[in-house]
Parts: sequence; C-alpha cells; structure tokens
Amino acid sequence: MPVDTYNRNYTEVKDADGNLKEIIFMPSTIETIDQAFYNWVDETMNPSATTNKGFNKVPVIWISAERAFQIKDNKELRDNNGVLKLPLMIVNRTELAKDNSFKGVAWAHIPNMNDGLRGPRGGSLTVARRINQEKTSNFVNADSKRKFGTLGSATSGHGQENFPFANPGKVVYETMTMPIPVYVSVKYELTIRTNYQQQLNEITTPFITRTGQINNFFINHEGHRFEGFIQDNFIQAMDVTGEDESSYETKLEFRILGYLLGGGINDEQPKIAIRENAVQIRMPRERVIVGDIPQHNSKKGVKSFYKD
Repeated sequence: MPVDTYNRNYTEVKDADGNLKEIIFMPSTIETIDQAFYNWVDETMNPSATTNKGFNKVPVIWISAERAFQIKDNKELRDNNGVLKLPLMIVNRTELAKDNSFKGVAWAHIPNMNDGLRGPRGGSLTVARRINQEKTSNFVNADSKRKFGTLGSATSGHGQENFPFANPGKVVYETMTMPIPVYVSVKYELTIRTNYQQQLNEITTPFITRTGQINNFFINHEGHRFEGFIQDNFIQAMDVTGEDESSYETKLEFRILGYLLGGGINDEQPKIAIRENAVQIRMPRERVIVGDIPQHNSKKGVKSFYKD
C-alpha cells in the first residue's frame, strides 16, 4: 500500500500556489470609460472602407486632441494643406451625468469606514479576505505553548510547544475593501465623414447589424466592463464644398453606463484598504483603594490582572 507522505496539518493547503490567484486592481475613472469606448470603435468594430488604395481601415481620432498634436503625431491623417483626409471617424464625449436612478450592484449608499485617529481609509465593499498565516501561527503557537508546552501545568504540559490544534480559535484575517462605485451615464457622438456614399454605407452598416435585434453592447478596459447602447436615429448630412467636391456625414449617438471608483489623483483615500480583525480583547479589572475584592476567578491561586 502506498504511503501518503503529504503533511495534513491545519496550516498547510495542498497545491496552495496553484489555488492562489492575484488580481491587479486598476481604478475606474472617466478616462477609463473614454478609452474603453474608443478601443471598441477602433479595434472591436475595426471600421474599413473602399478607397482608391483598396479596402483599408478607417482612422479613428479623438476630437479633443489639439490640431498641432494631431499633425505631428499622425501626419498621414492630413494632406499638405493640413486638411483631414477622408474617410475618417471622429469620437467626441458630449455628456457626463451622475444619475441617482441608475444603480449597479450596490444600490444603497454605504459610508466609508472610519479608522479613528488614522483618518478614514475608505473602503465599503468587501472584495477579498485571506488568512494572515504569520500572525495566526504566532497566536496558535503561543496558546499551544501555554497549554501543552513548558508554560503549562505539570499535568497538562508534555513538552510539545507547537502541538497542532484541530480548530484554532485565534485566526487573523486580512479583509480587503474598495470604495462603493459611483455610477455615471456618459454620452458619445461618433461622426463618420467620407467622400462617397458607398464609403458611408460600408462604415455605417456594421454599427446597425453587429448587435443584432438589440442595441446594447459591452466594452472593456483594464479589467472594467461597461454596458453601452446605440441610439436609434442615425443623423445624415451632405456637405457640398464645390462643383466637383462633396462629403457625406453620419452621426451616431451612444450611451455608456459606467462607474467611477475613487476620486482619481485628487483622492486622499487608497483604492484598496486592508484591515485585520481583532482575535482577542482583554479588559483589566477595576481596583479600589480599600477592600479590593477580585471579581474574576484566578488561575492556580494567582490573581489575574485581566479578565478571562
């Protein structure tokens, strides 16, 4: 019969390294939502159109970028006169609203925890909890030493200071909390500008058909996931600049339901707060000057300063 050499005490977990998973927690800011929507348009939708150079990807730019920066960073987007080349897609954030009627997982407002003299460290929602192995083992070893080791009585002590417990009572937990998310509604406008009607049709069609019979979709960035909706109406216009030159334009409106975690770089509180629980509370007994009568049973005939 094979011998099981695995050490099965309470402090060891089989394949602990394989069960341990570290998650990098990134903050969710307004820029996070902006980047998630831009990546969805530029990478997920990946718009392309037929041009005089073949079927090529359509550039997507953010309208807030300065013209001088665009000319320097993306020289291929403009001609020698500094005019943008078509076809082109332009993303613009038009509205940011804090809607109290829009709630996600946390419906009620949960105030941040107050840590006394150290000030509020934030954190309302528990995201993870783990055992502090070092501090827990110190408590358990101390209890074992008092009961079974050299500090025990002559009848109970057997010399094993690290005698294992079946159910250790003093376990130190590290609880990780995060601030409660603040839900916001963000609206974006996507402008599609082309030289020909065919190009406009090729770029616009995927935004209508990709979501099927519904108008919602999901965007992701840095571990955060937001839900978006495509508005029903597609605004179309035609700009005639000359006898032989004209451009076609369609505007699409989107609404993103996002959330913000923390106050960004202006926040004084940490994104993740780690707290430890108290495993033992000891209160000294009251004393009087004259006629002091112990209210607590003493051990081995010695009066204890602390209440058991």
